[in-house]
Amino acid sequence: MRRGVTLAGLFGRVRIALTRADYAGPPTSRAPLRVEAPTAPTLAAQAPVFVHLEEEAWRAGREQIRQQLQARLDEVAAQHAATARPQCCGRRMHRHDRRRVSWLTGAGRVDVWVWRYRCPVCRAEQRPLLDLLQVEAGRASGWLARRLALFGTIAPYALAADLVRRLLGVEVNAMTVWRAVQRVGEAATQHEAALSGYHAHPQTSAPEPVAAPATVVVAVDGCALGMQVRATRRHAPGPDAPPLAPVEDGHFREVKTGVLLQPAERVEPSPGRRSVGRRVLVTCLGEADVLFDRVWAAVRERGWLGAQTMVVVIGDGSEWIWHRAARFVRRCEILDFWHAMEYAWAYARLQFGEGSQRAEQWTRRIARELKAGEVEAVLARLHTLHPRDAESRAALDALVRYYTTHAARMQYDEYQRLGYGIGSGAVESAHKQVVHARLRQAGMRWSAGGASRLLALRLYLLNGEWGETDRLRLARLAA
Repeated sequence: MRRGVTLAGLFGRVRIALTRADYAGPPTSRAPLRVEAPTAPTLAAQAPVFVHLEEEAWRAGREQIRQQLQARLDEVAAQHAATARPQCCGRRMHRHDRRRVSWLTGAGRVDVWVWRYRCPVCRAEQRPLLDLLQVEAGRASGWLARRLALFGTIAPYALAADLVRRLLGVEVNAMTVWRAVQRVGEAATQHEAALSGYHAHPQTSAPEPVAAPATVVVAVDGCALGMQVRATRRHAPGPDAPPLAPVEDGHFREVKTGVLLQPAERVEPSPGRRSVGRRVLVTCLGEADVLFDRVWAAVRERGWLGAQTMVVVIGDGSEWIWHRAARFVRRCEILDFWHAMEYAWAYARLQFGEGSQRAEQWTRRIARELKAGEVEAVLARLHTLHPRDAESRAALDALVRYYTTHAARMQYDEYQRLGYGIGSGAVESAHKQVVHARLRQAGMRWSAGGASRLLALRLYLLNGEWGETDRLRLARLAA
């Protein structure tokens, strides 16, 4: 009779078959059990047959698409050549020369004969066919540039170029992806700035929304972004002008972000957990006025701001938030609850000791009373405390001053009853998605223009509006 036995060995569990004599008693002269060493895993000799079939069909299909695209491009060029010549300085321009121009598309490289026209008066030059097609010689086409920009918005440029080669079958490098991000991103930033300027103009009167929400929540905050560091500046105003001031080492700039949502759209996916199905992100690398101009434009553009709409502004104690919140006539200002608790925790650690049970109990009581709307009682009790040293005294003074300044923004019981919320977790999460996930990876430093363009594209992606980039006129940037 044989029985299977599982043994735990150095290389894992093994199963062997033993007879009754093997396990009936201790062996007297039996050889020790031998466990075979594991073998190294190996890959298959080649990919499955259907993988090869798919790859061959994909390559053949791309070539057919390129040929069809080339034929249609030649037809458009022939029709355009028969149209009237462009005008400049009140007269028609002369044909100067004709050259074969090529550019990269998603199906491969195409080329076409392009006439260049020159004005006999001012000597200005135009290539109307390229303006009609909105392409640039030697660059990626509009369709491909937007796809390259999408990959560059998600991943670092070198990784994005590798993904493009693997997924689209287009051979590009990191610089090609970078250039596409700059072109599409510059178009996005220009459109965003123009839209903000339009809604911020005093003579612009937006129509009253048909179904404006009763409440809109605007959570605002900022985070730091590392900028490029140079000992000297490369550009100067002129050949005889002194060089520009160097950029200081360790220079950072603040990315200001706003999250717009409607409390009425909150859902409860699980007991005790609430989330919002739709939100709108707004951000900028610049001044606070720029951010609030874009917040103002976002709520008006989407029809979220009516005559009776209550705008709930949630933020920390930064004065740049509350000075500009006054733009909204009907508003409710809320100090973020967790920022308020940070000051209490800072004092408790110094007064009672880091991680002590008494510090935890004291802060829990503060949190419970603040959520109950008893901010005045909390302030009265804080005035009766006796700090044990100068450092604790400074922390207590900061706590009292912070609560006194923002007491009118700390009626948390009322805010929760109305469903407004008391925390700025939405904007904290937005920082991680908009900024940290792409712009704050190891060793990254940004120019002001590059960061602004990439931030604008991140908003299009995270707001679910990437399709609108097809309607942007791509910017022409220097090589």
